[in-house]
Amino acid sequence: MKIALILGTRPEIIKLAPIIKILEKNRSDYFILHTGQHYSNNMDKIFFTDLNLPEPRYNLRIGSGSHAEETGRMLIGIEKILKEESPDVVLLQGDTNTTLAGALAASKLHIRLGHVESGLRSFDRTMPEEINRIVADHLSNYLFAPTEKASKNLIREGIVPTSIFITGNTIVDSIYGNMEYIMNRDIDWLTGSKPYLLLTLHREENVDNSERLGNIFKALSLVHSKFGIKIIYPMHPRTQKRVRENKLSIPEGINVTEPLDYFTFLKLESQARLVLTDSGGVQEEACILRVPCVTLRDNTERPETVDVGANVLAGTEPASILEKVKLMLEVKGNWSNPFGDGRASYRIIQILNQLMRN
Repeated sequence: MKIALILGTRPEIIKLAPIIKILEKNRSDYFILHTGQHYSNNMDKIFFTDLNLPEPRYNLRIGSGSHAEETGRMLIGIEKILKEESPDVVLLQGDTNTTLAGALAASKLHIRLGHVESGLRSFDRTMPEEINRIVADHLSNYLFAPTEKASKNLIREGIVPTSIFITGNTIVDSIYGNMEYIMNRDIDWLTGSKPYLLLTLHREENVDNSERLGNIFKALSLVHSKFGIKIIYPMHPRTQKRVRENKLSIPEGINVTEPLDYFTFLKLESQARLVLTDSGGVQEEACILRVPCVTLRDNTERPETVDVGANVLAGTEPASILEKVKLMLEVKGNWSNPFGDGRASYRIIQILNQLMRN
């Protein structure tokens, strides 16, 4: 069996890393195709280094652009490589434009398609990620759902149950497998050994809307004033650009840093009093690390985090964010992890091996 892993962003690298390591260990016939959707060192290359992953065989170096521009360039490049390599199966992860382009290219070439982290739904089709994940799921032959809820979403949409496999989420594998490296990271230079909140903010619906972004900054100013705790903010390049364009001021009490390497970020996350984020992956990580989370969105495709009491939706209105931060600062991290036991990657490879033999 020849496997093509198509990835292009930081979350895809992190979540496919445990699968890549198993394939390396087993000396499997596989290759990595990197679209280059994330292309800066801090958002891309450093994660291959930190996670001790082999260099991709191919890198399309697509870079940024509109959704159509990115997806179109990716589709052309992916199709050409898949024709040359003729893999038996393509593995994709998540909900990015890379996922969408990879799913379209593989399905049109009649190559079997496996979607890791399938079945997630925010039920908000204004989100580009929601469209991407729905299309990828409905084109896939093998759907690796992280939870029972994700599996039920797929069944409700008419996907054949025999093509759905509940595996757990590979982010658990990645965190558990690297806990020693995470805990050994020095973060005193960032924290000053004092309590802090951690912020991430990058979603299009938040940072491309100057009113919403301004409201979030107002809320963060209120949070700092009320609780007197500094907020550490590794700022995404997209957000940096929008802050400059809209001439927004970073409120007092927010310590902005460049994007961090994976292990430093996870150590920072694990020691935070609270995480504020609009990232789906960070909601998962905070839940797994048992750190309370306030999500700066009106919906989430990770409802399991809300169900176990690890997360709450705050939207972007300052009063709501302040209220939810107060609520979650009082929460103890004693919930159970809903995303599995850290063996999702092994299950995915085992299932693929069995299916491809049939």
